[in-house]
Amino acid sequence: MRESSVPAIVTPDPQDNLTDLVVRAVQERPSSVMFSRRVDGVWQDVTAEQFGSEVVALAKGLVAGGVRPGDRVAIMSKTRYEWTLADFAIWSAGAVTVPIYETSSAEQVSWILSDSGAVAVFAETAGHTSTVAHVRDTLPALREVWTIDDGAVDALVAAGGDVEDAEITRRRRSLDGASVATIIYTSGTTGRPKGCELTHANFGDLAANAVARLGNVVSVEGASTLLFLPLAHVFARFIQVLAVASGARLGHTADVKNLIEDLGGFRPTFVLAVPRVFEKIYNSAEAKAEAGGKGKIFHAAADTAIAWSQAVDTGRVPLTLKARHALFDRLVYGKLRATLGGQVQYAVSGGAPLGTRLGHFFRGVGVTVLEGWGLTETTAPATVNTPEKIKIGTVGLPLPGVTVKVADDGELLVKGVNVLRGYFNNPTATADCLDDGWFHTGDLGEIDSDGYVRITGRKKEIIVTAGGKNVAPSILEDRLRAHALVSQCMVVGDQRPFIAALVTLDAEMLPTWLANSGKPPMDVAAAAQDPDVRAEVQRAVDHANQAVSKAESIRSFVVLDTDFTEAGGHLTPKLSLKRQVVLKEFAEQIEKIYS
Repeated sequence: MRESSVPAIVTPDPQDNLTDLVVRAVQERPSSVMFSRRVDGVWQDVTAEQFGSEVVALAKGLVAGGVRPGDRVAIMSKTRYEWTLADFAIWSAGAVTVPIYETSSAEQVSWILSDSGAVAVFAETAGHTSTVAHVRDTLPALREVWTIDDGAVDALVAAGGDVEDAEITRRRRSLDGASVATIIYTSGTTGRPKGCELTHANFGDLAANAVARLGNVVSVEGASTLLFLPLAHVFARFIQVLAVASGARLGHTADVKNLIEDLGGFRPTFVLAVPRVFEKIYNSAEAKAEAGGKGKIFHAAADTAIAWSQAVDTGRVPLTLKARHALFDRLVYGKLRATLGGQVQYAVSGGAPLGTRLGHFFRGVGVTVLEGWGLTETTAPATVNTPEKIKIGTVGLPLPGVTVKVADDGELLVKGVNVLRGYFNNPTATADCLDDGWFHTGDLGEIDSDGYVRITGRKKEIIVTAGGKNVAPSILEDRLRAHALVSQCMVVGDQRPFIAALVTLDAEMLPTWLANSGKPPMDVAAAAQDPDVRAEVQRAVDHANQAVSKAESIRSFVVLDTDFTEAGGHLTPKLSLKRQVVLKEFAEQIEKIYS
């Protein structure tokens, strides 16, 4: 099949904008709990009426602070309640939100603020404010910097006390579906990040249709989710809007070190994460079981969960398998579900392929992973698996109102309610990616006979060996990263005689692996040279190679004594590899492979 299309279920009023979601919630369910925010370690409920009042009050403060309709206002902060509050307040003031990752460098901050022409910025901490101050002389349009941790929200609310409610109503009603809601800058694995203009309709129409399609996940009684991905990323941002649209209770946390504790306190019914989170959960559980002498039980439980899920797909689960599955549910699966808060039934995964084995494993333990696919330019999801229409190993069917097709060269194109308006102040880039409404994603994929989409690689990342073999590195890299000992990896071999890989070790998992293997403690640098560690990495490589032909397989690898990190400039904020940076920094190690 070359094209898969799902008609829209809901067609919102084109005059609607995202502030209408809050206004309707206040009118229709004022006492319903819209958010839970953690105050002094305790989760406190925020009703729709409370949130609506806070949004209007902060919007008044922005008006008093000189923000005009159409102005761009940036937010540089970790995921927290004030992020969402500021977002809706900016829209209510008639302005446009520009998110900035809180980990961004001064140079990145300078580019985003200058290119967008932002007149103000919410900075979370004194450190973020200092970063902005460092580049302020390059930002002639920037007038205000408000520091959240210094009480900026309360100060703005106080300053806006004299602004009439009617002014906020007038401003928000001046917006419609075609108005730009946000300019999100792509992470930029190469070159300057481009500002994706996403409209109120992009978010609103897609959210309305996602609620209609995923109602048994996001709008059932008691539905809730805890956001821990950065709100600067379009995936978390869409879920924020989806929660407000569906009535699901939303919480925020940015401290992933305490994520298990936060999940236990919040007890969400669904979560969203990138595949690396699911890999970590599996690897940690496996390592903990082996350390406690229960490795065989865990592996038997894992095999049973996978077999049970695979049997579900056939429509028949043998009685003996049902019995084993019920036994392990008491012994193992229940404990795993408890680490996610005990109530999670669904997890939405995106950003990279999850892999069929993990997909079947988590469904087998009682947490169905709904894998999806999309980009910043498609307002996050273009496709997603749903509880009643799931095919593990694919990224699902298009969401209602979205069409996906495969171009002649294998590239996936998307058209629909979710496709960006264009790149801000960059008509050339807009023309390059949009053709008659079709967005060229840069991803390679295929569509099966049922219309399900499968991602096979990135168009620009295809490696062509000296022998002319085309190799999609993501297939090998995803499998390698699934190993507990591996943190990051990058496949190389463009115009080389064979495929090789750079591998880094997971510093968190290394001590557990060493202890379970009866080896003394050692740091990453020493482990990179250890023959037993290298032998384990070889086993991971052998497993990855099972997914490809011999000509595409990894023939050699180097274990590096350092990791690829965002701070080191090797990864984007959404943890995508900056391949050119890695190739340049580790050129010597790569040359040694081939010499």
